[in-house]
Amino acid sequence: MTPDIYLLLGTNEGDRLYNLSLARTFIDLKAGTITATSGIYETAPWGKTDQAAFLNQAICISSDYDPQTLLNIIKQIETQVGRVISEKWGPRVIDIDILLYSDNIINLPDLIIPHPFLPDRRFALIPLLQISKDIVHPTLKCSISEMLANCMDNSQVVIH
Repeated sequence: MTPDIYLLLGTNEGDRLYNLSLARTFIDLKAGTITATSGIYETAPWGKTDQAAFLNQAICISSDYDPQTLLNIIKQIETQVGRVISEKWGPRVIDIDILLYSDNIINLPDLIIPHPFLPDRRFALIPLLQISKDIVHPTLKCSISEMLANCMDNSQVVIH
């Protein structure tokens, strides 16, 4: 049985809806089969707030790729969609984060799963809650709704 893998897509440059659509297409073709998608949410920037609002969407994929290989494929997809890395938390055409990889806990120099900022980001928790009500965070041992209830981030997250 292939694991459920939860990704968060984000974009705040160019045609944001197109960027999300193109990323989903490439993910479905190259990374794994998309099994669930949240709505698309307009969200305030996080970390670096002096930039345009983001569109974010959580998706679940089923994939046979191990986490490191999946990360490499995701980085290739980001490049294909048009991402150029210029500054940490800065504007971007696309950003794809691995939030959860089933109940795996991974701590590598370039890959930490569960995503270390997941409990702190409403823009990730709200779309994730829409497609994964029953998931339990593998290290915190709490549900997505419990994380959201305890999240200190009060930034606006609105369905697009």
